[in-house]
Amino acid sequence: MTPGAHWYPAYVGIGSNLQGPARQVEAAAGLLDERDEIRVIAASSLYRSAAFGGIEQPDFVNAVVAVLTTLTPLELLGELQAIENRQGRDRDEKRWGPRVIDLDLLVYSGQEIDEPALVVPHPGIRERNFVLLPLGEIAPDLVIPGLGRVAGIPVNMDEPSISRIA
Repeated sequence: MTPGAHWYPAYVGIGSNLQGPARQVEAAAGLLDERDEIRVIAASSLYRSAAFGGIEQPDFVNAVVAVLTTLTPLELLGELQAIENRQGRDRDEKRWGPRVIDLDLLVYSGQEIDEPALVVPHPGIRERNFVLLPLGEIAPDLVIPGLGRVAGIPVNMDEPSISRIA
């Protein structure tokens, strides 16, 4: 830990539907916490959800973790991508297709970022119950810029279908 460093809150969505999805999600959270510049301070339950995007594939296991970090948003994104690579993510895979691991920076310290490499808050939060339910479990009072309090964002339990598993 760097003395005097400023720690910023951020929220990361984690999902997998290949090679032991629950184990992959838990491993990714553990790898995040191994970094000196990142501290996982809360983790949601695991949720099983039908795949999003209309491609026939196995159900996903999803979770959200709250972290504190001294990294900038782009540095944190780099760490998320490094974890995906370490766990065997194939960057050539189809959009919304099956994947070993997917980590998304959902929210970073209340900031709004619109850069070619990164948009925060994540633009799909409102439409994704597999993000809203676990995020609401660990941070119902979090205010997402442009969307409001997490607890106030409606969740569609049917699209895609979702259930808490652990």
